[in-house]
Amino acid sequence: MNVNTAIGAKVKRRRTDKKMTLKQLGEQTGLSVGFLSQFERGLSSIALDSLEKIARVLETPLSELFEERTSSLYADPVVHSIDLRFDSISDQIFQSSLRGGAGEFQMLPKLYTLLPLAEENTMPEMYSHEGEEFIYILEGVATFFLEGRAMTLYAGDSIQINSQKEHNWMNRSTKIAKILAVNLYPSQT
Repeated sequence: MNVNTAIGAKVKRRRTDKKMTLKQLGEQTGLSVGFLSQFERGLSSIALDSLEKIARVLETPLSELFEERTSSLYADPVVHSIDLRFDSISDQIFQSSLRGGAGEFQMLPKLYTLLPLAEENTMPEMYSHEGEEFIYILEGVATFFLEGRAMTLYAGDSIQINSQKEHNWMNRSTKIAKILAVNLYPSQT
């Protein structure tokens, strides 16, 4: 799929999600219905200033129209293990997002790999944020800290918390631990 077709499909999806007709979009942007129809079908290219008008009317950041994974119309909802990219968030913790398809969901699932720590008495920095959190230990042993309490979780154990409570986790064992964490953030609407 070429860029024009992909961007046109995203515009059409956002327009139909907003239950807006081509005529209504044309009236609000000053662009003809015929041109908009051709653009949405990938038959015509568009100038950046015209695309900015469309994005403004559709209340969509212009940058989202250029991102590959923002359209659930064409995005693969499956996260393939071969495509996982792990980012380092500390010397001992690596994370990979498991969110597939478009960014339309409130849940954010992530896979964490926790390397063993050199010192057993080390304490992690505690943090809190909006939302809820569900943690499931896939492999190994992790120590979960919640408001001053330390809990040892083994493979198959889970915990669900209000994320506004101070919390964090670490691996105090001698083997790698893997954790599935799902954050649920409050609606931004």
